[in-house]
Amino acid sequence: MQCVPYARQLSGIGIYGDAHTWWDQAAGKYARGSTPKVGAVMAFVPHRNMRLGHVAAVSKVIDSRTVLLDHANWSPINGRRGQIERDVKAVDVSPGNDWSEVRVWYDPIEGLGKTAWPVHGFIYGERSRIERSQIALSPVRAAPVRPAAVRQKSSPEFLQAFAAPATTSPLRPRPLPATVQRTRAEPVRSVTRPAGRTASRSIDPLEAAVLRYDN
Repeated sequence: MQCVPYARQLSGIGIYGDAHTWWDQAAGKYARGSTPKVGAVMAFVPHRNMRLGHVAAVSKVIDSRTVLLDHANWSPINGRRGQIERDVKAVDVSPGNDWSEVRVWYDPIEGLGKTAWPVHGFIYGERSRIERSQIALSPVRAAPVRPAAVRQKSSPEFLQAFAAPATTSPLRPRPLPATVQRTRAEPVRSVTRPAGRTASRSIDPLEAAVLRYDN
């Protein structure tokens, strides 16, 4: 695409003809000035190999020296001209900060071009009356607060299992069952081992039961 039809499409400015004629054609039809505004068309003066001039639409104003442009047929991309570029940087390098000279992003070097291009100024159409920063934005709506998940109450048994000891007193041995107490209360009886084994010794009945189980 060529720069003229693309700038006309974006800005709504009804001017036809080569880009270098836009500035004069806009006189008496559209407001002109040296202050960048969103939607305005930056009109370039023919310079060096840009004999037909150039027009680009302002997409965003960054600060008093920097804007972003939407334009066509400026940088060769992948070896082809006629490409559309969106939101590329243009910087005012004029001594008086009047936007009479700019450096523009050049895709082959992935940065601002070294040439300071002369500019007539900005042509303001219907779409450049209001800056984006002046558009009232709807208030930000907070996300609804989700109710917290209902946690079931733990049972007393569960809490008791993980509860800390109530006191720091030393642990006392638990009493043995009554059956074991009765067994240990019985008199110790001697067990005579068969001949050929070591001398018999007296063992506890509970230990004897364990030995029989293990054997």
